[in-house]
Amino acid sequence: MIITCICGSPKGAKSVTMQYANYLQLKYPNHSFEFIHAAQYIERYERNPEYFEEAIEKINRADLVIWVFPLYILNVHGGLKRFIELLFERKKERAFDGKYAAAISTSINFYDNTAHNYINAISDDLGMKYIDYFSAHMDLLNKKGGDKSLLKFADYIFDCVLSELVPAKRYEKISWDNKAFQHKTNTGEKITSSKKITVIADSHDTGLDNMISFFKDSFAEEINVSYLSDISIKGGCRGCLKCGPQNNCFYDKKDQFRQFFDNIIKSCDMIVFAGKVADRYLSAAWKTAFDRLFYNTHQRTFEGKQIGFLISGPLKKLPDLKEILASYFEFQNSNIVDFISDDGIDKEVADNLYGLAKRLVYCAENNYIKPSTFRAIAGMKIFRDEIYGGLKIIFRADHRNYRKTGVYDFPQKNIIKTLLFRLAYLVTSIGFIQKKMIGNMPDFMVKPYKHHFAEEKK
Repeated sequence: MIITCICGSPKGAKSVTMQYANYLQLKYPNHSFEFIHAAQYIERYERNPEYFEEAIEKINRADLVIWVFPLYILNVHGGLKRFIELLFERKKERAFDGKYAAAISTSINFYDNTAHNYINAISDDLGMKYIDYFSAHMDLLNKKGGDKSLLKFADYIFDCVLSELVPAKRYEKISWDNKAFQHKTNTGEKITSSKKITVIADSHDTGLDNMISFFKDSFAEEINVSYLSDISIKGGCRGCLKCGPQNNCFYDKKDQFRQFFDNIIKSCDMIVFAGKVADRYLSAAWKTAFDRLFYNTHQRTFEGKQIGFLISGPLKKLPDLKEILASYFEFQNSNIVDFISDDGIDKEVADNLYGLAKRLVYCAENNYIKPSTFRAIAGMKIFRDEIYGGLKIIFRADHRNYRKTGVYDFPQKNIIKTLLFRLAYLVTSIGFIQKKMIGNMPDFMVKPYKHHFAEEKK
């Protein structure tokens, strides 16, 4: 069997993820493995058509394609995202059509599900027979039984291919009429605010520009609009982890990205991200920008900010895109006000845009932040435990920040509360006490809240 691995790490062969692919190559010498380092050499693939065609030829030869990637901001790296865009732009879907596909990722299992949903959907869009994924904690191969787990996955995938099984398609192709939003001017009542707002877009596009123009025109004051295409961004995140100790970045003083983030984004109370759908995400330019935010490592640099999204494209048909963006900013402890897309009639879109402007201002003026859901709470606990453990050796800046901001909220460290809970557990283990408590459970559960209403009656 010929297996082609499309590799999504900017570090290429030196990435942790590649060790998983290399291990399969070692353990299955009867199969032929070929590698496409899509993220590491993305600039070559863009500039050199012959180099790109060599990669496509590897796909043509393959019986099985394995997407092999680390997680970068809840999805694949911006370099792999751009490689996927090139496949569609250069109309290379035929090379993938009918091929079997699977995926292997490494991470600390922080929103690995959203990345795998994305790769599954892309595989379906390319006409592939996507079988399954293997999402490994980055240390899994070094843990007891980790190698066996990986090999069982490989055996399963290989058996599906050799048996010519046909897995079910999980995603339908997205249809969209691509009709640009027409209104540029809002003639309604203008909104005023003492809070600072900015709009950030990836590049100029008629429909998106019209949405931005209408949104801007909803305000009495002029608001700032920045385009990533006007900012010097030399490259994507290199995965070098230079940021770990002091939040320094390889690109510091080499381009304008950090200056833009520190001077424009950090200073604003309300931030609106604007972009056009490209495949099942926003553009690779946006993905690269989000990846570059990693110089802040895993700290909440958007905390307390009001967030809105203007998206040109079929957002209602792309729940995974919305989930990625919402999860990231909820993890940041910012307030996601709304997502507005132009996939609808212009009057409705115009009303939505004005409503977003009003709601952003209201939430900013009143310092309103929604309570966190599982997305943020569970995600933060993953990083709390990982950083407190071995990762603080690398991510020292996170460690200092987590100590300072109270992220290290381990319940077992509250000795008094722990002792009280243990005592309560022992007392309620006594038969007649437990029976009485269970028999009066509704009253027992609401009793701690009754003092609120007693004070109101007074």
